[in-house]
This record gives sequence, structure tokens and C-alpha cells, in this order.
Amino acid sequence: MALDPIGAIQGGGALSVQGVTGTGYLGGNVTGAAGTSDSNGFATALTGAVDNLQSLQSTSNQLAVSAVTGNLDDIHKATIAATRAQITIELVSTVRNKGVDAFNEIMRMQA
Repeated sequence: MALDPIGAIQGGGALSVQGVTGTGYLGGNVTGAAGTSDSNGFATALTGAVDNLQSLQSTSNQLAVSAVTGNLDDIHKATIAATRAQITIELVSTVRNKGVDAFNEIMRMQA
């Protein structure tokens, strides 16, 4: 889904925003109405997130080994990869904790 460009006047100068397109991150299984996406969408999203995390950690480890052995020309690549892996694991951990909290709250509900 693409959005048309926006043109506006701000502070005497023209401000223009170019057309925006979707990232495609959610895939084609989102239909726009609540509860009408396919039942495997959430599981697929979680599996994709874990696979992405494993890929980031693997890349970070490879670059760290290259840096230690002296085979890496740019140390910034290793630093950025390590930071991306750290932030991603913190995000996945937070989502997992929120999911466990939600499950526990549901289990405490009276029937």
C-alpha cells in the first residue's frame, strides 16, 4: 500500500514529503480487520524474530572473532553488530516477559 506525497508550506519554505510505501514486514496475512488474519500469523512472526536474533548473534560472533584475530579492517562493524544483537535480545526478552505476565494474568481470572 503506497501513500501519495504530501506538500505543505511551513515557515515560508516548502516542505514536501515523498510517497511512503509499506515495509512488508508483516507479510500478506494481515487483512486490516481485527481477528481476521490467519491463525499462524503470530507464531510466524515470533519464529521470524527468533531466527533474526540468531542470525544477528551469529554475525556478531563472527565479526568479534575476526576482530580478535586481526582479520577485521573496520572495528565499527563488529561494534555495531554486537550492539544490534544486544538490543534485539533485550527486545525479545521483554516481549517474552510480557507474554508470560499476560498468561499469568489470564490464569488468575475467575471463571
